[in-house]
Amino acid sequence: MLSAVIFLPLAVAAAVLLLPRLGARAAIRVWIAAAAADLLLVAVMWVGYEGGIGYETRMRWIPSVGAGYHVGVDGMSLPLMAMTALLFLVCSIYSLRGTRRARAYAALFLSLQTVCLGLFAALDLLLFFVFFDLSIVGMYFVIAGWGHGDRLRSALKFFLYTFLGSLALLLGFIGLYLGGDPRTFDMVDLTRAPPFAGAPGTAGLVLLAVGVGLAVKTPTVPFHTWLPPAHTDAPAAGSAILAGVMLKMGTYGFARIAMPMLPGAWQRHAWVFVVAGVAGVLYGALVALAQDDLKRLIAYTSVNHMGYIVLALGAAGLVAGDARARELAVSGAVTQMVSHGLVTGALFLLTGVLWDRARSYDLDGFGGIAATAPIFTGLTAVAAFASLGLPGLSGFIAEFQIFAGVIGIGTPGGVVAGALSVTGVLITAALLLRMLHKVYLGRPGELTPRVTDVRPDELAAVAPLMILSLIIGIAPRWLLDMIEPVSAAVVSLVSR
Repeated sequence: MLSAVIFLPLAVAAAVLLLPRLGARAAIRVWIAAAAADLLLVAVMWVGYEGGIGYETRMRWIPSVGAGYHVGVDGMSLPLMAMTALLFLVCSIYSLRGTRRARAYAALFLSLQTVCLGLFAALDLLLFFVFFDLSIVGMYFVIAGWGHGDRLRSALKFFLYTFLGSLALLLGFIGLYLGGDPRTFDMVDLTRAPPFAGAPGTAGLVLLAVGVGLAVKTPTVPFHTWLPPAHTDAPAAGSAILAGVMLKMGTYGFARIAMPMLPGAWQRHAWVFVVAGVAGVLYGALVALAQDDLKRLIAYTSVNHMGYIVLALGAAGLVAGDARARELAVSGAVTQMVSHGLVTGALFLLTGVLWDRARSYDLDGFGGIAATAPIFTGLTAVAAFASLGLPGLSGFIAEFQIFAGVIGIGTPGGVVAGALSVTGVLITAALLLRMLHKVYLGRPGELTPRVTDVRPDELAAVAPLMILSLIIGIAPRWLLDMIEPVSAAVVSLVSR
């Protein structure tokens, strides 16, 4: 079933391209049907999941180097796959509003869905890398082909920057392969017998290569500079997938690859990740506060939220601290991956509504939108409050676990890092409330008359994300029951 989930969108993408008489709206409807079917299959997998590595498939691929088609899911990958399937579905619904070259657009997003699902299911390093690299290619064409503004320059910067990171990641994977005994790219085998256990210097160099590659994708400060222009010039659906799904490839890689396969190196260099996480939290929030472009503002909040995840995963390597608190930090990091995908995906789709109406993201050009577009205003307010971590929404569940875990570890540095990161919530609240006041509650701006309320297809795209964020915020047990066992396993593997 898992392989069907991964490759169904790719098969439909090929069909969309091979049917010459398929109209634009029909192509989008086929995309919607495929994405809905894929989400249904993921839901069936969720219901049938029984723990451990589920729905596993292991086949020979390149036996001479110990690489195989090895896929499976656990309590970390399955929630991310479900989030991915949902985001692609709502992006397909959102695209009903009209898209240039709709057949190619639908086929490209369907191909991207296969790539993203495949990465979260991959249990082989070489397979992981193939999906990782293909995601860069797919998003490059999304930005270059359907973006706006200086889209070609932004797409090129995105491609070159992230491709350079992927080359560093490949070097790290080759290092893990060479350090394995026997040599293999299989992630389960490398986790069971970590490479370079007796060579701390070499392990540190391999962690550096893997860490840089994943940090660029996350993006972690100071490897974040490709993100704001890519988001600003990407189409709304492209930004939603880039922030909601593709940024998680980096943080997922830290938890799935770097931590369990290089436990000693992660322990020795945990403070590097803690400091990088705090820097991302504060820098992302402060720079977002200074933005007058709504889309760039939301892009920098992604740097802030990814900082929380990196901080939590770094704190999990502080083995001198309380083990239960480290498990809580990892659980919060995975929950934050899911929450950020839902909330920021919704925010980027909502900014697309503004661009569709007014062809601008300039905060100074808007004001008083609440009077003419109350539903649009309400959706944006809920998404903003979820982003800043208001109780009752998913952001609070994630950030509370992260803060409680990092501070609860008990080391003086952990307490300081946790306390500093809490101030990021205050800054995020200030910038989002400033945005809400200026754009929705302030004096009407010159662009305000162009803004009408959300259409049914736009509402159908954004509302499910906010409803799910609310469900997680009020009753998170169903999600945490899935995440917590694998969080405990990650902490146990790092502590070796």
